[in-house]
Amino acid sequence: MKIVVFGAGSIGVYIGGSLFAAGADVVLVGRARMAERIARDGLLLTDLRGRSIEVDGARIPYTEDPGALGDADLILVTVKSADTATAADAIHAYAKPAAIVLSLQNGVGNADVLRERLSGLVVLGGMVPFNVVQMEGGRFHRGTEGELTVEASPMIGAWQAIFEAAHLPLVERSDFAAVQWGKLLLNLNNPVNALSGLPLKAELSQHAYRRCLALLIDEALAVLQAGGIAPAKVAKVSPRMLPKLLRLPDWLFKRVAATMLRIDPEARSSMWEDLQAGRRTEIDYLNGAVVTLARSLGRQAPANQRIVELIRRAEQHKGKELDGDVLYRVLSTPAIGAGNSSIRVSSGQ
Repeated sequence: MKIVVFGAGSIGVYIGGSLFAAGADVVLVGRARMAERIARDGLLLTDLRGRSIEVDGARIPYTEDPGALGDADLILVTVKSADTATAADAIHAYAKPAAIVLSLQNGVGNADVLRERLSGLVVLGGMVPFNVVQMEGGRFHRGTEGELTVEASPMIGAWQAIFEAAHLPLVERSDFAAVQWGKLLLNLNNPVNALSGLPLKAELSQHAYRRCLALLIDEALAVLQAGGIAPAKVAKVSPRMLPKLLRLPDWLFKRVAATMLRIDPEARSSMWEDLQAGRRTEIDYLNGAVVTLARSLGRQAPANQRIVELIRRAEQHKGKELDGDVLYRVLSTPAIGAGNSSIRVSSGQ
């Protein structure tokens, strides 16, 4: 059974490399610069538990040719959300009718986009709870915990063993839409982390940044409630309790929520990594998804709208790293018009 990882960036390389090291028949499809890096530096997969796997770069099947999709029995889609439609067109052009397509992407609508364009194929949603950071040399480091969660399907059973062997067990959920919204609430921290300029553990250890995240989550929960959406519990605490927990003072948070800080000191958000590399982020599919849902309900989500605008500025190299108190003041100021991109951060703040 052949696996093709389509969109082999940080997550795709980590998952594909882990499967390859476990003996899976896998091909990675991605950009030339990643192929060159792996060929030059090899591949070192590490995680916060100390697991380390080294693979000779010359052995890893990596190609830029989407024609490799034609041999796939299982296609793992790991492209950025903005590229989902393009990926679907390539899959439609090359994949065989019996192929299973599994979306392992951020956001809540990618599997639906794939289904719309791939009506003849089995398309399943998936959720990656951990982050992966590209480091010096060929090292791809998994800095947080969690297991791959997938939409429940009888088609998944045949693949469980090889994912288990790769230390990537697949957890099936019948309430997958709720799981995606639950994960999105956690991902609202991605821009906070990116704007802080700090590793995740250092950022979440500071009350000022946590209350920014609490503000964003509270606002998102109100929008979800208005839309009749009940997000699933995907963390140690329920979505409703999370903002309360985040607002605890540092000394109490570190005691009560010690498991939330069980993060590798090197871990950072993928959005921080995108900004450092000069890439467009997925902000429209995370906090932007909250804003879009709010508008569809005749509501506003001003804090999430503002952080979308701040990330847009950062993408244009117009922003800067923000202190937690400054960021909170920007996010919690009185409402501005939707789409306003004139946010200013005073140098005196």
